[in-house]
Amino acid sequence: MSSLDMDALAVHLLRGTQEAALACRPWVGRGDSDKADAAAVAAMREAFDTLPGRGTVVIGEGEKDEAPMLYIGESVGDGDGPAFDLAVDPLENTSACARAAEGAIAVVAAAPEGGLWGSPASWYMDKVVVGPAAVGAVEIDRPVEENLDSVAKALGKPVSELTTVVLDKPRHEDLIERIYAAGASIVLIPEGDVFGALRVMLPDTRADALFGVGGAPEGVITAAFVRLLGGDMQASLAPQSDEEREKLADAGQEPGRPLQLDDLVSNAECCFVATSVTAGQILRGPTRTEAGWRTQSFVSTPTQRRLVVEAVHLGRDLSETPQGD
Repeated sequence: MSSLDMDALAVHLLRGTQEAALACRPWVGRGDSDKADAAAVAAMREAFDTLPGRGTVVIGEGEKDEAPMLYIGESVGDGDGPAFDLAVDPLENTSACARAAEGAIAVVAAAPEGGLWGSPASWYMDKVVVGPAAVGAVEIDRPVEENLDSVAKALGKPVSELTTVVLDKPRHEDLIERIYAAGASIVLIPEGDVFGALRVMLPDTRADALFGVGGAPEGVITAAFVRLLGGDMQASLAPQSDEEREKLADAGQEPGRPLQLDDLVSNAECCFVATSVTAGQILRGPTRTEAGWRTQSFVSTPTQRRLVVEAVHLGRDLSETPQGD
């Protein structure tokens, strides 16, 4: 690529998410999220060695001292071509993989150099996500009841017909009670707010908004497909401990300051790729065929907004028994 072609880059990134998903397969339902994550990271890193261009991981597995591969600041690619930013999560929702539950995916987002909001660490972030019909209807620093009323008006239906997505965490007890009191319903998900936000953005999944605090890295990945699919998202850093507040202050970050979609992904020429690790409402997980293994992925680029890719990986023999225990 002499210039950054997001469609071409997405094809190469797709190989990375596919390989990560396949590497997780022997660990699905075996109760060991750490080993599944390690397998996904190694497989994605190897695939990214051949990416065309000069990639930099701005959202990854952690700081260099904590992550041997795909750490924040790591360079990937063959070094020949345009520069780009990557936000990666080789195994989003590790607990779902360990339990063989819905929602585990291998995921990556990319943008031209400087296009993704980067962070030196994994902060917590408050988020609100809505689809195209409710763009401009939410404000991150407004009470959830007001946001629900505004979304309902934008969608032309009462609050009682709204469906929201919220992580089922103790920190959300008050938020959950207030949403119920306002009359809206909630899809409670145990982990994985990237997958949760996809429910909001895709028309067949019947969710109207996502609320609550999750990881900042997941927030940046989410912002990429929200932008591509024409939705709206706002966020703010939401430290969950005094230690995190101190680290944010040391990094020059301001908790509570509203971050708009353009702050998180500043370039519309971005892409998003996800391959399912476990079966779910949106994508099927890897399945065995006579010829090999079949994967299902979701790809979004500026020219291909909603592309579902099914691939058969010929001759792949993934052991049902994990190796290297």
